[in-house]
Amino acid sequence: MFQPFLRYLETELFSRFELRSRPIAPELEFQVSQRGKNPAMIESWCYECPELRKIRYTYINAGETAQIFNSVIYPSHKYDLPLLGIDFLSFGKKKILVVLDFQPLFRDTEYLEKYIEPMAPIRNKYKELAQDLEMKFYDANQYFSKYLLFAKTDADTVVNRLLPAYQEYIQLYWQLLERAEPKTEPEAIARVVQAQKDYDIYSANRDPASGLFSSYFGPEWSEEFLYGFLFEDAVPLAAATGKK
Repeated sequence: MFQPFLRYLETELFSRFELRSRPIAPELEFQVSQRGKNPAMIESWCYECPELRKIRYTYINAGETAQIFNSVIYPSHKYDLPLLGIDFLSFGKKKILVVLDFQPLFRDTEYLEKYIEPMAPIRNKYKELAQDLEMKFYDANQYFSKYLLFAKTDADTVVNRLLPAYQEYIQLYWQLLERAEPKTEPEAIARVVQAQKDYDIYSANRDPASGLFSSYFGPEWSEEFLYGFLFEDAVPLAAATGKK
């Protein structure tokens, strides 16, 4: 269901940036599970370039049971841009959840006006994808903007509305990146480094996908994937406390 979204992102990335592969442990890059009723395949990609320090995306294909496309793009530490976050999940054609956002690192007014307000015209075009849903695992006031797309939807809407909205959000993100002025002061760069690290810690502690990964690929693989690939700057709680 979400392969066109993955292909669009790849085409954009390879046509715009000089990408270099970031290494992924082989067991995390590709895995097949025979657990449950249907086999599931998970595959991940990761790149970097001077403007973007980490570009990661993952696709889970479990046939009609589940189709999941997840991606986070981390700008270079010299840019204070929001992160580009994508999370599209389909569990059968009738249970589809989509999340798309520029995830702000800071909440001051100047920052939000610069990076978040430009999203408003696009979001207003796709109001059916901006539903007032409750966030069960996250605080909506942390690392989410007021113009995120967040909806329970259907397969037709994915094709006819989500795909063009997604393309417009990505094009806007490139525009913001092109206009962004690189930080040069060590204090400003350090602030971005810490903000991105805090994002990883926060996300790793709350990500509901870890349960899904565990069901398909086992808890040990799930934890390694969470901390060894998705959120590398986070430290597992057991390691942080010295527990095993």
